[in-house]
Amino acid sequence: MPFDAEQLDAERLDWGKGDGLLPAVVQDAATLRVLMLGYMNREALDATLASGKVTFYSRSKRRLWTKGESSGHVLELRAIETDCDSDTLLIRAVPHGPTCHLQRTSCFADAPGSFLAELDALIARRERERPAGSYTTRLFEEGVRRIAQKVGEEGVETALAAVAQDETALLGESADLLYHLLVLLRSRGLGLAEVEALLAARHSG
Repeated sequence: MPFDAEQLDAERLDWGKGDGLLPAVVQDAATLRVLMLGYMNREALDATLASGKVTFYSRSKRRLWTKGESSGHVLELRAIETDCDSDTLLIRAVPHGPTCHLQRTSCFADAPGSFLAELDALIARRERERPAGSYTTRLFEEGVRRIAQKVGEEGVETALAAVAQDETALLGESADLLYHLLVLLRSRGLGLAEVEALLAARHSG
C-alpha cells in the first residue's frame, strides 16, 4: 500500500540540529532488514513523498539523489516515522533489486531480517511467474484443494513428531508445515503480513 503523505508532519522535524540534514535509516518493509543509511534535507523528503521513491541528499554530489536512479534498484516508499527527538527518520520501503552497490541485499552485510518474510515474498513471486521445474509452481498449478491437503498432511506429521520423535524431526516437520501454509495463504491471495496483522490486533485487544 503506497504511503499517505498526510501521515507525516514535516514542519515538526528538527531540521536545524544537523544543518538541514536528517539521518534516514531504511528498512525492508517485508523483512524489516536494515538496508542502508542516507541523509535527507527538506527537498529530498518532499521529493520522496511526491514520487513514492526514496530520495536522499547526496553530501558528495551536493544534490538530490533518488536511490536507483542509475541502476533501477529503487526503494518504493511504504512508511516513514520519526524518532522521539524528531531528528531522525525511519523509512520502510520495498526494494526493487539489491540496495547495496556491491549487489547485496543490504549495505550492512549481516543485517538481520525475517527469513519467513523472505520466503513469503519468494512464494509470491513463484505464484506470479510460475517458473518451470519449481515445486512451488507445481503446487499452485495443482490448485487450492491439493495445497490444503498438503497442509493437513504436514499438520498431522508435525503433531506426530511432537509426541513420538526427536527435536530434529519436529523442527523438520514444522518447517514443512509453515512452507505449505504460506503457499496455501498465497493461493487465496493472502500472505504472512495479513496473519501478523491479525495476531497483532488480537494481542492489542
